[in-house]
Amino acid sequence: MATKQFKNEKIEYYKKQFENAKVAVVTDYRGLSVEEITELRRGLQKEQADLTVTKNTLFKVASKGSNFEVIEELMQGPTAVAFGYGDEVAAAKILAKFIKENKKGEILGAVLDGKVLSKEEATKLASMPSKEELYAKILGSVNSPASGLVYSINGVMSALVRAIDAVRQQKSA
Repeated sequence: MATKQFKNEKIEYYKKQFENAKVAVVTDYRGLSVEEITELRRGLQKEQADLTVTKNTLFKVASKGSNFEVIEELMQGPTAVAFGYGDEVAAAKILAKFIKENKKGEILGAVLDGKVLSKEEATKLASMPSKEELYAKILGSVNSPASGLVYSINGVMSALVRAIDAVRQQKSA
């Protein structure tokens, strides 16, 4: 049986997680072995995320006064929470991929910017591109007109050089 001091230490630890996290994805971990949970944790840690399994009551107490206070709605039954500290999409993306590959567990919802995302919305969050992918797409979009302009000018210049060369060859013949 956990002592009150142990519970208070856990609550303080969870409060720090809530303070630092950008997103919290709630998942049902039933059916997962310890090895599978460890594998999932390692995958999440590579993307600045973490998985925490605890008693729902401790999470509810720790979330009070934070942007994640609404997580209480999702904490039903055995749950684990994947906290994303970097990219808001990464934790959901890794969880969804893991669930799809192992056919165990499910995403119950998420909390992002103080709002609860339903199971469907959290799944859609997992399918969104990451920040890096979005930056690359924006950069490509910005770069595309400039590249087109360069190619067009280069094409006109090449045509002009070929025309001048053709005139030179005609005059020298």
